[in-house]
Amino acid sequence: MELVPRRRLELVSGRSHPQIAQEIAAHLGVELGEANLREFANGEIHCRYDESLRGSDIFIVQTHSGPVNDAVMEQLIMIDAAKRASAKRITAVCPYYGYSRQDRKATGREPITAKLVADMLQAAGADRVVSVDLHSGQIQGFFDVPFDHLTAMPALVDLLRGLKDLVIVAPDAGRVKVAERYSQHLGADLAFVHKRRPRGTANQVEALDVVGEVEGRHCVLVDDMIDTAGTICAAAELLTERGAAETWAMATHGILSDPALERLEKSPLGRVVLTNTLPLSADRRIDKLEVVSVAKLIADAIDAVFEDTSVSEIFGGDNLA
Repeated sequence: MELVPRRRLELVSGRSHPQIAQEIAAHLGVELGEANLREFANGEIHCRYDESLRGSDIFIVQTHSGPVNDAVMEQLIMIDAAKRASAKRITAVCPYYGYSRQDRKATGREPITAKLVADMLQAAGADRVVSVDLHSGQIQGFFDVPFDHLTAMPALVDLLRGLKDLVIVAPDAGRVKVAERYSQHLGADLAFVHKRRPRGTANQVEALDVVGEVEGRHCVLVDDMIDTAGTICAAAELLTERGAAETWAMATHGILSDPALERLEKSPLGRVVLTNTLPLSADRRIDKLEVVSVAKLIADAIDAVFEDTSVSEIFGGDNLA
């Protein structure tokens, strides 16, 4: 007897950000599967898929938004349930990869939580991981399974085309490589801010100097995330002091922990552009805040993984971290 293999794509979502999963499903032209997530009385999470997953290629979408521990655990449980339901291949789609900032030991007696999350995803049964704009490229090396790194740059760059006297600014030395990629695509100049974090403090930043010509120019700060907005706002204030005509900020992940919105409101930033990798409720959308969707980029990547074609070709090879 000879059987012709039949491939089936299944897309399911956790509860942290169902809106982006629905957008991805619409771009793929598929229905979102139902994981029937619920809690026991003591808070433990239960999952049971509606339909058989045997032999399917399942993509489990869950961004690691707050409360981040619940989001990570929920995705692990969904992966485990899919593995025990005999799914052929399980891909964890994490638009925002949680715990990514602890990717090395900065001081003694610290964890490397980015590696810990990678280990847990693999232990649960993930055969592949997809994420957008990691905090640092080295996180890909924490995985022993294929990792597809996507970038929101195509969605963000389109908003900057046609602007005159444009300068792309990295808010710290660690983002210079990414800022340089933006500047090359736009034919713009490049600058970066030299910052310092006072030793022994958290969420406090001192912007010390700007390297590059920004006086009278339209400056756009690019970063992977905005959490408490300390780095971005300190950089924007310094650019204004150095004579920048206008300053915008662009970031992939809008975590926006307090007091981020208050800082952004009071800052000299004229426009703050984020993507929808993390949910943002209507009551937290201030006037200068704009959200663009990366659902199509993620959908195209999922389609490429399912069809066993190149993911990097979607981004022209610019999806390196």
